[in-house]
Amino acid sequence: MRVVTELHDVAYLIERIEPQLLELGGAQVLEHPDALKVLQGIDLAVQKTRGLAEFIDTITGSIPDGWVVDMTTALSLVKLAEMQKALGAGMRHGHSQPLGKAAGDFDFF
Repeated sequence: MRVVTELHDVAYLIERIEPQLLELGGAQVLEHPDALKVLQGIDLAVQKTRGLAEFIDTITGSIPDGWVVDMTTALSLVKLAEMQKALGAGMRHGHSQPLGKAAGDFDFF
């Protein structure tokens, strides 16, 4: 349930980006040719995140209470050295964008 809650929170945070973009940039933002693609990308990210949350919620709802999940194998497959090597190369696999692109400013909490 913790993962489901976190995914719903992430979807909410992503969804808040769209009105903030419009507030910061005003109506002129929509005049940019790529603005619609960006807004559609935001909507797609929200839909996928909520879809994953609902999928996990449905699967976990059907698991009997007595079942125990052994995470040992899954955790043993994640190696910090491999993650460092992958992230240090500047590229991510799959549909992700290259890490070399500027992502903007952010705050540490």
